Amino acid sequence: MSLSIKLHVTTSHLNYLNHHAKTNTNTSTSNIRTKPIYTSNPLIITTSRSRKMSLGSYGAPFIKSSLIEPDGGALVDLVVPESQRGPKILEAEALPKVKLTKIDIEWVHVISEGWASPLRGFMREDEYLQSLHFNALRLKGNGSLVNMSLPIVLAIDDQTKEKIGNSSNVGLLGPSGDCIAILRSIEIYKHNKEERIARTWGTIAVGLPYVEEAITPAGNWLLGGDLEVLKPIKYNDGLDNYRLSPKQLREEFDRREADAVFAFQLRNPVHNGHALLMNDTRKRLLEMGYKNPILLLHPLGGFTKADDVPLSVRMEQHSKVLEDGVLDPETTIVAIFPSPMHYAGPTEVQWHAKARINAGANFYIVGRDPAGMGHPTEKRDLYDPDHGKKVLSMAPGLEKLNILPFRVAAYDTSENKMAFFDPSRAKDFLFISGTKMRAYAKSGENPPDGFMCPNGWKVLLKYYESLQTEESPQQPAVLSA
Repeated sequence: MSLSIKLHVTTSHLNYLNHHAKTNTNTSTSNIRTKPIYTSNPLIITTSRSRKMSLGSYGAPFIKSSLIEPDGGALVDLVVPESQRGPKILEAEALPKVKLTKIDIEWVHVISEGWASPLRGFMREDEYLQSLHFNALRLKGNGSLVNMSLPIVLAIDDQTKEKIGNSSNVGLLGPSGDCIAILRSIEIYKHNKEERIARTWGTIAVGLPYVEEAITPAGNWLLGGDLEVLKPIKYNDGLDNYRLSPKQLREEFDRREADAVFAFQLRNPVHNGHALLMNDTRKRLLEMGYKNPILLLHPLGGFTKADDVPLSVRMEQHSKVLEDGVLDPETTIVAIFPSPMHYAGPTEVQWHAKARINAGANFYIVGRDPAGMGHPTEKRDLYDPDHGKKVLSMAPGLEKLNILPFRVAAYDTSENKMAFFDPSRAKDFLFISGTKMRAYAKSGENPPDGFMCPNGWKVLLKYYESLQTEESPQQPAVLSA
C-alpha cells in the first residue's frame, strides 16, 4: 500500500522531509498532556486544558477553528432548530411526498451537516452539470471554484413526478413514513443514467455496486432544491455517538489545541501497515515544527458493497487498535464519515478529500488505488492505482489541502512486522491485500505476527465465524411427544 499527502511547503522543508523519508524511527513527542476525560463517544478523548475562545461581533463567544476554512467560507447547517420544528412539521405533512431510499437518507445526512458545503440541498440541473462535467462548482458570489466531484442528486420516478405536479416544495419521507425534511424551490430535470454512470466511473460495465444499488433501479427524473432537515439524522444502531458532524469535529480539534489535523479514511479494518503510515505522518508533521498534530481516523459509514466488512465490526476493530496502543488515543479522533461509497476511484477520492476540508482537516492521507475496486467483469483493477494521488495534486478546488508522499508499506518477513518496502531486499516483503486479509479471517487462519494487533484480529475472526454459522445448513428439528 502506498500513501501520499499533498503539501504546500518550502523547498527547505521538502529537502528536509526527503532526507527523513528514508528513516523509520519511532514517533515521540515532548507534549505533556493531562489525564484524559472520556466524552459520550468512547473513542474521543478530551483534556482538561481550557478551550480557546474568541468573541464574535456581538460579544457572543464562538469556537475558533481556523486550521482550514470550509468551502464557501461558512459551514452549512441545514437542521431546523428544535424551537422551530413544530410549524415546519405541520407544513411538511401538507406537501406532496417523496419517499427516500436508505442511500437517499445518507445523502440527506451528508448535506444537512455541511460535509458538502457550500451545497445546500440536492443538486439542481446547473449544479449537476458542473459536478458531472467539471468536478467542481463555481460560486456565484466571487466566481471561485470549490471541488464537487460526485453529483449529489435525488432520483424520482414518473409517478412521483406526477404527484408533485406544480408544487414548489415537497416533503421527504423516511423508511417508516415519517417526514424528515422539506425540499424547497424544487427543480425537476431528466436523469440520463448512462451519461451519469460513464462520467462518474469512466465505464458502464455491469456490476458496479453503487450503480446497481442506487442508479439502475432509480427513476428517470432528478429532483433538486434547498433542503431543510426537520431533526438530526439518527440510525439508532449503537454508533450514533461516533457520527460527529463537521462542526463537532472542529470543536473537538480546538479543544485539543490541534495545530494540524490529518485525516485518514478507511473502509477496511486497520492493520499495522495503516498504523505505520498514520504514525509516520504525525512524526513528519512534528519534524516540520507542528506541536500537536491530531489524527482524524475517519472510516466510511454509508453504503458499501456486500463483501466489505460491516461498519459495526470495523468500529469494534478500530476500538481494539486504540486499546492496544497501536494508535495513541490522546492524539487520535475516531469518527464515522456518513457518506455512501461509490468505488469511483480518482473521481470519488476528490469528494472524500473535499469533505474532510469542511470537517477542518488540513492534511489528507491518500493510499494506493483510493476508492477503487477490481473491474466488475475483468481480472484487473478498475483504475490505475497511482491516479488517485496524482488527481488530488491537480484537482480544482483542493489547492488548500496538504499532501505528503510515502513509500509502500508491506510485511517485512525478516523483522516480522509491517515496514516501508525496501526494493534492495524485495524478497523479504509480503504484500497482504484486503482480499487476502479477508481470506485469512474466513478460513480461520492467522496472518503473520505483527500484521494486526491481536485483539483487533479476534474481532475479525469472530465476525467471519458468525457468517459461517449463519451459512451452515440447518439441521431438521426433532420433535418429541
